[in-house]
Amino acid sequence: MPKPAYDYNTALIVVDVQNDFADPGGGLYVKGGEDVVDPVNAEIAEARASRGLVVYTQDWHPESTPHFAKDGGTWPVHCVAGTWGARLHADLAKAPEASKVRKGAGGEDGYSGFTIRDPETGAESPTELEDLLRKREIERVVVVGLATDYCVKETAIDAAAKGFSTTVLRDAIRAVDLEPGDGDRALEAMQAAGVEVV
Repeated sequence: MPKPAYDYNTALIVVDVQNDFADPGGGLYVKGGEDVVDPVNAEIAEARASRGLVVYTQDWHPESTPHFAKDGGTWPVHCVAGTWGARLHADLAKAPEASKVRKGAGGEDGYSGFTIRDPETGAESPTELEDLLRKREIERVVVVGLATDYCVKETAIDAAAKGFSTTVLRDAIRAVDLEPGDGDRALEAMQAAGVEVV
């Protein structure tokens, strides 16, 4: 299955290629996370050359949140707003005209680029991502970034559920694999939800 070509109605969603995930010194380093930077940069260049929309998502947490293990949650401290860890990876291509969607600024879980979830009540609310895509009349999305088994999976499944033709590029994602095989199971879940993995 070839990957889709970019055009004005196609968006590239670059999920959380931030220092804390993509740099070995990061607070929640994804093994091999730095290896997505070159293939993601190639996609950014291709999308921009074809007038496709580029959107970067970023985890953007407060210093204390129920999302973090120190405050009763699951994860080590990561992507605290304004810190080095929250910044996009230094080698990631920055498209000046691109949009940024920041998730979790109010202490929520921010797995999907489309929704945030209260970690205590489970209540979900939308981010600005869907509105941004609808205003641009986006029909197709290509999802790349980190991590396969969390934010990439949730973003891609949400995109497909919202009616966007959705593709994930296998060479431009990496998994946390908290449990062995989580990445492979995430790919299966995405495909079961109608996402193309190429």
